[in-house]
Amino acid sequence: MPSPASAPRPRAAPEASADGAPLGHRAGSPELRRASLAVFLAGLAVFAMLYEPQVLLPELTRAFGVSPGAATLAVSVATAGLALGLLVLGPVSDRRGRTVILRASLVSSVVLAALLAVVPSWELLLVVRALQGFALAGLPAVGVAYLREELHPSVSARAIGLFIGGTAIGGLSGRVLGGFLADAGGWRATMGGIAALAAVCAVAVWVLLPPSRRFRPVPRTGRLVRQLAAAFTDPVLLGLYAVAALLMGGFVAVYNAATFRLEAPPYALAPSVAGLVFLAYLLGSVSSPVAGALAARWTPRRVVPAAAVVMLGGVLLTLAAPLALFVLGLCVLTTGFFAAHGVASSWVAARAAYGERAVGQAASLYSFWYYVGSSVGGTVAGRAWATGGWPAVVWLAGGTSAAAVVLTAVLGRTRALAPPDRS
Repeated sequence: MPSPASAPRPRAAPEASADGAPLGHRAGSPELRRASLAVFLAGLAVFAMLYEPQVLLPELTRAFGVSPGAATLAVSVATAGLALGLLVLGPVSDRRGRTVILRASLVSSVVLAALLAVVPSWELLLVVRALQGFALAGLPAVGVAYLREELHPSVSARAIGLFIGGTAIGGLSGRVLGGFLADAGGWRATMGGIAALAAVCAVAVWVLLPPSRRFRPVPRTGRLVRQLAAAFTDPVLLGLYAVAALLMGGFVAVYNAATFRLEAPPYALAPSVAGLVFLAYLLGSVSSPVAGALAARWTPRRVVPAAAVVMLGGVLLTLAAPLALFVLGLCVLTTGFFAAHGVASSWVAARAAYGERAVGQAASLYSFWYYVGSSVGGTVAGRAWATGGWPAVVWLAGGTSAAAVVLTAVLGRTRALAPPDRS
């Protein structure tokens, strides 16, 4: 007969908060690893599909006989569709749940990605890209909210940083893999290859993603509308939405125009070689979680302005003519951008939660303005390149980065919210 010390112990029930809801997944738990990996892979797939045309812009101008400014629409219409989707899917996720939106988003966007490989005309390509952008909105609409709800506060900031890192690697995969596929089989091979990669990730996410345990639906449409209006009453949230637009506008402007600069004299690089410059995105996959850890120690109010300064320095460094210095500037820019974005997005979620606003809606509004900035900055960058060359692009991206530095410094001096009194 086994002794009491050796007898099996009953499995403890999940910890619960004061209101009876289970606590979030803690460090070391299998659910934390599954949730982090699933959202990481979802970010990889979504952003590989979203930005795959970026490395193809010069080839698209040749294949369809359009101008550089028009070619950038292959990216901009998708980010505009994504921004619109955020306004719809964010509130829907507050009523229907996070996981169902995320899974539906991945499946529908993979189907549209496969269609892109066979579209016969430029106009139809833009239509499919706009629809795909709307479908892709499911991840940015719910990703941060899901992680903040399902993970313990002690690990949520780092997991959000890992999620942002997944988006960085996704953007890298779409561009670097796209460049090699374009050399091998043209732009259609690129579209088909990225669709296959995204399909594999979608299957993995479907299997790995833990179900929501802490989600509490907002039951009435009227309350949703009131909560949406409340998201516009906090000046710090409004400032962070503007920061999102400024940072992303400058970032996409640089990378959209960079493909044209690298394939033009004096560099005259092939698409596969030009695509290697996007390896700088690997730095973003490191800087975002590191910045998240620093924010947990020093608060976002200090980390975000510092990261924005780093981004501005990288933009200015790209003015240098030698290819090595140009690439170094992209590396510095990317490091600062993903650090600022990762921490700013978690700042939005925390601010909304402490202010008792709908986290899903606040995160969606942040992402909405983020992609508005991408759509506008990416399109204007093509025109800036066509009219003023690289100095005009730097004026554009440097101006938005400098404005973000000033705004984040101002936000750092605003009053912090205390945790709500639930007594």
